[in-house]
Amino acid sequence: MSKYVGAPGSTMSRREFLAATGGAGLVGLAGCTAPTNTDPNAAVGGEGPVASTSDGALPYTSPPEVVNVDEQGGSVTLKSVPARHAVHPLETMGGPVEFPQVWAFQADDGAPSVPAPILRTTEGTDMEVTLDNTDGMRPHTLHFHGARKAWKDDGVPTTTGIRVDPGEKHTYTIPANVPGTHLYHCHYQTHRHIDMGMYGIFRVDPKGYERADKEYFMTVKDWDSRLPRQMAGEDVSYNPRERAPDVFTINGKSAPRTLHPEDGSPIIVERGDLVRVHYVNGGYMSHPLHIHNHRFQLVEKDGGVIPEAARYDMDVTNVAPAERHTVEFTADADPGIYLMHCHKVNHVMNGNFYPGGMLSAVVYKEAMQSDIFSELMTYAGYEE
Repeated sequence: MSKYVGAPGSTMSRREFLAATGGAGLVGLAGCTAPTNTDPNAAVGGEGPVASTSDGALPYTSPPEVVNVDEQGGSVTLKSVPARHAVHPLETMGGPVEFPQVWAFQADDGAPSVPAPILRTTEGTDMEVTLDNTDGMRPHTLHFHGARKAWKDDGVPTTTGIRVDPGEKHTYTIPANVPGTHLYHCHYQTHRHIDMGMYGIFRVDPKGYERADKEYFMTVKDWDSRLPRQMAGEDVSYNPRERAPDVFTINGKSAPRTLHPEDGSPIIVERGDLVRVHYVNGGYMSHPLHIHNHRFQLVEKDGGVIPEAARYDMDVTNVAPAERHTVEFTADADPGIYLMHCHKVNHVMNGNFYPGGMLSAVVYKEAMQSDIFSELMTYAGYEE
């Protein structure tokens, strides 16, 4: 679990969260049962889990952490770790949804996660990233979007001749010379390795960067659950040319787990906050991302700053594969709980169950002592 509550980038502690909720409401619901798959008020239709469970041999992933590479002297080590990935672990709202095997990235001595750890640095520095594949079972590489780098550091084995085989290490020099929010991923057998979880956010803060009152990172992804099941040894047929996504996630989780304050990614705000959200699409489909009851502006795209004269208020931004959109809004709505989701509504499902999938929420701190928030925490599986 993260030491912070909310989506990656949050600075709210668990103690602050419990104080905001009043504690008692969550304690009172901790033993309650969330709506099950047979409850018509919880979801509509369905045929059970959309991904099978594992035999228990592998550890589970943790939520992605933000790694401040500057504080580590400009260096970080990444390794790929096989793990299980609980997308939505409860028997509610189309669950459980679990990938029996993913290839999670682990930064230094941190926990393996899907998406990978968020690597954050500052414009004008060089980042030394060591890919440690000494315990690996297959070749990997690292490719960083949003950096002008030397040819040998591009991370593509077919054009650089460099790949990191099992038992090897390799260090890439990644200059932080393009400010903005970017993507990194394995570029060996890319069509499979990204779909097994080898992708993450690379953030370069501009010199003199002024953070918003609240700042969050949100990675969306579509998955064909047959691939991680096949890689775990199940007898399923998967062809990347016939990819058929059936799982849709925000920061690796599907709703209602996305609302879990420590395992999920609620956008927690207070009235009057300037809120900045960095969207990254780690999948293969476009996702029109919509926030209820708020108008936002697109201020950055793929590391390029949108001139103020070109900005306008909107409530949907369509993020294509590998694109990065940074949006800003003021938390000026009636304090409450407002959905943030993909507007391809079949992406807001777990199997045949609605709602689920690629859905989270903007949660006002002022609304955290409400009965409906306590109910949502029960759906998400949170116990104080």
